[in-house]
Amino acid sequence: MTLFDRIVLLATGLVAAYLVWRFYSRYTKTKQLHDIYYMLGFVVLLVSGLLLIFLGYDILASPYVLTVASLIPLGISLGLMNQFFKPWKKAYAWFALVGFLAIAITSIAGSDLRKLAVPIFHGVAGLIIFGGPIKVFLEKKAPSGFWWVGVGGALIGLGGIALAFLSSGSQLLFFSQSFVMTILAPLLLLMSLAFAFGFMKDIIKDLKK
Repeated sequence: MTLFDRIVLLATGLVAAYLVWRFYSRYTKTKQLHDIYYMLGFVVLLVSGLLLIFLGYDILASPYVLTVASLIPLGISLGLMNQFFKPWKKAYAWFALVGFLAIAITSIAGSDLRKLAVPIFHGVAGLIIFGGPIKVFLEKKAPSGFWWVGVGGALIGLGGIALAFLSSGSQLLFFSQSFVMTILAPLLLLMSLAFAFGFMKDIIKDLKK
């Protein structure tokens, strides 16, 4: 890992920490469960970034790291479902729980089934984070600029699935190991900035009420 990567990962961690603080500020006012889920996702992003800074990219091969990192898309997608798609929130909560357990069990056990579990559950969570914000923005159920959360969702979905394929010994399209390691830190920063821009539009709107 280069010095540039570490600086970019540190910036990503600062953005994640800022979002955790803003979500907590809103939660103290509204007491809404979706802010807890959002905080979960970004706390894990913060911790993951710090681990990468101190331990390097080699930790990505750890099944425990892969399992914990899955809480980033699952947490954010659970937040979106609880905030904007309430009729489906209970069903998706069960789906997320099953997905987390499936990823944990297959990864830690070294089962080939993780090649199926990780792309499926990461993919569904990524699609929700990508499509959900754009849908509610177009329906005027979210403030202008909230669609940036969808941009963050596209980035986290692409990067997560590429990493999942690499950890299983396969390659997604042109995402070779060297290419993924080169773009990973900038990708995480761009993702976090997109999330920050989109979510802050929603947070500011609620705090003004």
